[in-house]
Amino acid sequence: MVKLSAELIEQAAQYTNPVRDRELDLRGYKIPVLENLGATLDQFDTIDFSDNEVRKLDGFPLLKRLKTVLINNNRICRIGENLEQSLPNLKELVLTSNNIQELGDLDPLASVKTLTLLSLLRNPVTNKKHYRLYVINKLPQIRVLDFQKVKLKERQEAEKMFKGKRGAQLAKDIAKRTKTFTPGVGLQADKKKMGPSAADVEAIKNAIANATSLAEVERLKGLLQSGQIPGRENRQGTGHIHHLCNLRCYHVILDN
Repeated sequence: MVKLSAELIEQAAQYTNPVRDRELDLRGYKIPVLENLGATLDQFDTIDFSDNEVRKLDGFPLLKRLKTVLINNNRICRIGENLEQSLPNLKELVLTSNNIQELGDLDPLASVKTLTLLSLLRNPVTNKKHYRLYVINKLPQIRVLDFQKVKLKERQEAEKMFKGKRGAQLAKDIAKRTKTFTPGVGLQADKKKMGPSAADVEAIKNAIANATSLAEVERLKGLLQSGQIPGRENRQGTGHIHHLCNLRCYHVILDN
């Protein structure tokens, strides 16, 4: 990964694009975090961050000139608060092919009153029930959503769906947000969940110790590679659904 430094910004390609906007090209550097954008000196109408590794849309200084942000094919899962303060003239935001999960994750965009074009194609959130009407209700000024013009009928449907107390409650019910990621916490929990239990380890060791031939050892290895625990059926009864465990742990046991 490459740090988005002032030097990188100065060296990146810049040109007048087909719609006669000044554009800064920061595609494909595997940038993980948006930072040091003050080095642009607010000289660009469009910045292209496509094909990087950015997880959160934030880190912008005050950029009054910036109208279009292209950030396709990143890893965006969160949108920062108060974008309208940093980007007071943002009109077009293209977030195609990212990882935004929940309708509530889009709520920070509601304060960006200048936004008229938004693309969330190939984000998990687009599969949520009422997705399109929810976005139109939150961003009533939006003209183009996912490269489809917002129709008057859709605006009317969105207004009707989310009108009054019942509508407000519906919006609240469906607008949950993705939980904030705490580095290391979920990872440790996953490791504990995926690893074999003490009983499973003991069953594996016993099965290997009791093997009487090379063919039997190979059979045990095949079971482990398919995620099955030798001897577990004796403890839990035949027909029990086998737990899929971390094969790496089992390979370590086999090797030992």
